[in-house]
Amino acid sequence: MPELVPPLPAGYRARPATADDTSTIHHLVSACERELHGRVRSDPGGIAAVLARPGLVPELDTLLVHDPTGRLAARAWVNRRSEVDVHPRHRGRGLGAALLDWAEVRARRAGSEQIVQTVPDDDTGAVALLRCRGYAPMVTEWLLEFPMPEEPAVPEPPAGVTVRAFRPGDEHDAHRLIEDAFDEWQQRRESYQEWARHTVERPTFAPEMSSLAFHGDQLIGAVVALNLPEAGEGYVEQVAVRRDHRHRGIARLLLRHSFRAFHRQGRRTCVLGTHSDTGALDLYLRVGMGVRHSSTVYRKSLRTA
Repeated sequence: MPELVPPLPAGYRARPATADDTSTIHHLVSACERELHGRVRSDPGGIAAVLARPGLVPELDTLLVHDPTGRLAARAWVNRRSEVDVHPRHRGRGLGAALLDWAEVRARRAGSEQIVQTVPDDDTGAVALLRCRGYAPMVTEWLLEFPMPEEPAVPEPPAGVTVRAFRPGDEHDAHRLIEDAFDEWQQRRESYQEWARHTVERPTFAPEMSSLAFHGDQLIGAVVALNLPEAGEGYVEQVAVRRDHRHRGIARLLLRHSFRAFHRQGRRTCVLGTHSDTGALDLYLRVGMGVRHSSTVYRKSLRTA
């Protein structure tokens, strides 16, 4: 059992998550997303990738709360950052506060000096809870959308640059390019296996909508895309361009190729997420994307006097 299971309302019980819970957790997260934004953005592959995070010990770092009928009412996990979700039917009963307490205790036990959690800005209840518990804003995240009532135009590539869809065998080169590009702002590099679980090994990975740019035979840019059936729209998971080929329109070129590929598969919207540390918001706005909604990454120090 997890350490220090928090006090719960009568009839509720808690246990750690296992890989067999992936589908049930996805249903819970989906219900939260529908309640807040009217559509689903998560998928079971993303949940499975979280449960397989390096260093995360499900028996200690995850908690599922079931109601008296045995249905999943809430869940939490903590491992360098944390997530807490409470099903809309079970809110107002203190489950969110109890799981937040548990996450902080577990993070301290694991030796973390801080805990981080991302909350949509329009989830006013969750924002208020974090703020009253001493969490402070750290980073802003945006979900951007590109409406496609008509097939998007694709610009001509710069001289010497070619673009094609992702093929088997591109995985390791794409991982290396993306991690090199993200070194400027991310706190740590992801191993190939960790990266692959969130991208190319995910059931929703869409290689035909994922675009790669080459200068000669050198990979210089990549868009990794997912096809999210419940959302009914395309999703760009990652965009990266090699440093020495930036400011040439490569990112815009790759995005437009992916947008067009999604349009030809019947999607009429494509979305992607970015945050203030990347400095990429203006790029996406220039491509023609608009902000659908925003979230804030909150941080709390766990250092004791």
